[in-house]
Amino acid sequence: MPRHELVFPLVPRHRLLGLAFGAMPSARRGLGSDIAGSRPYRPGDDVHAIDWNASARLSSARGTDEFVVRERYAEDAPRVVVVCDRRPGMELFPPGLPWLSKREVLHSAGELIGASTARVRGFVGYLDYAEGEPFWRPPRSQREAGRLEESHLLYPAFRAPEDNVERALDYLGERRRALPAGTFVFVLSDFLAPPPPETWLRALEHRWDVVPVVIQDPVWEQSFPDVGGIGIPILDAATGRVETLRLSGTEARARRAHNEQRLRALREGLVALGLEPIVLSSPDPREVLEAFLEWADQRRYLAGREGRLTA
Repeated sequence: MPRHELVFPLVPRHRLLGLAFGAMPSARRGLGSDIAGSRPYRPGDDVHAIDWNASARLSSARGTDEFVVRERYAEDAPRVVVVCDRRPGMELFPPGLPWLSKREVLHSAGELIGASTARVRGFVGYLDYAEGEPFWRPPRSQREAGRLEESHLLYPAFRAPEDNVERALDYLGERRRALPAGTFVFVLSDFLAPPPPETWLRALEHRWDVVPVVIQDPVWEQSFPDVGGIGIPILDAATGRVETLRLSGTEARARRAHNEQRLRALREGLVALGLEPIVLSSPDPREVLEAFLEWADQRRYLAGREGRLTA
């Protein structure tokens, strides 16, 4: 499958308050496929909207001619914002080395989000702190999906401050007029410098659909290999210097336990806040797609169990 055809469904937690002429269920009434309810016929209603079976049952019960109109939810264009963590640590490592290239994962995930938004005629926004100050493009144009890959995701700088994810979510909170309820906010980071719970809660208060996308090396950050007694080359993200680290077997096992507990605590903490994190461990577009599809399937399952999407 060509890379540009890799897409996942944007499954909302709440019905959208987006822009008209999209392809996703909205909270508004209008033309669409999802049934919102029924009401009595009013002069001027489209006769094609009449539910003839329901009208016949109601007329029979009342002994008068009654007409019932079936209302549907309109289909709107979703707004989506991609927040990229561009701390120096997210620049590690260049392609070709046996460590995860987070830069490549950022590109693969961002490209997938942009293509999936374009598929439903949505609007993509982008925010990062690559140069230390906010670079913000609000979701106002469908053309922004192309710029997302061509310009924003390929931008070379990774000089964001350690707390840039926290700053980004607060920055978006100051621009709520451009981001109505139901806006998807995908936050791409390794979350080795996670924002405090209060930051997530403030974002959720705006009824945004916030999705943390966790990018971590499966060997060195989600776990740790058995390298006791072996010299390991370590790159200092702050200085760019390579140093040799030598750990004992006990130290390597302790680091593995620490890393696994750190990831477990991160996921459990996000879930406790009502968030559904996506964990990425590879830049391969198909593996990235599989992780997003699993997230969408889980969303559908929860929506089905609850009966329907909430407005």
